[in-house]
Amino acid sequence: MTGKLLRGPSIALLAVVAAVALGACGSNEERVTTGTYAGESGKNAPYLDVGPLVYQVQLSRALNPYSQEDATYLEGLTPRQRFLKPGEEWFAVFLQVRNPTSYPHVSTLHISIYDTQNNTYYPMIPPGANEYAYRGEVVPANNQIPVAGSVAAMGPTGGQVLLFRIKYESLNNRPLTLKLTAPGHPSQFAQATLDV
Repeated sequence: MTGKLLRGPSIALLAVVAAVALGACGSNEERVTTGTYAGESGKNAPYLDVGPLVYQVQLSRALNPYSQEDATYLEGLTPRQRFLKPGEEWFAVFLQVRNPTSYPHVSTLHISIYDTQNNTYYPMIPPGANEYAYRGEVVPANNQIPVAGSVAAMGPTGGQVLLFRIKYESLNNRPLTLKLTAPGHPSQFAQATLDV
């Protein structure tokens, strides 16, 4: 009698474990991760898996183009690119990208931020003169960008900057959400709620 009582729960437990294991086996093409930024220099930031690379938001904030530090992040933009329409401001997202694989991979340029009203913004990529800029470059095998010793890696955030021109109204429609999509694989994406 005792054997039958133990067998029933054991079979039920095995069925639950099997169901959980099968549920975890999704398509390799569908990889969606989410997270919330929290903490100076990405201390508690989520690791966002996008394709073979891992992205981490180090910091996100509005920029003041009249401050010496923030003007550096806008370096290389033409006067036309720097021009803000009334009701707009610069917003920066600082990223680190890690490549845990044995092969080099290109980091994504399929990046946007959006607010709760689905106002969507895309980054402006400064030319080569800007040493802090994120440009979607090759991340060496078992390495990261910004690479150790680079200006961006030694900067205050330790990340490369994505520059967005956003409307003031979007700051009232928070949270802002960062979305990263793997190149050539729209079903592989990650999202993180940004700290503003």
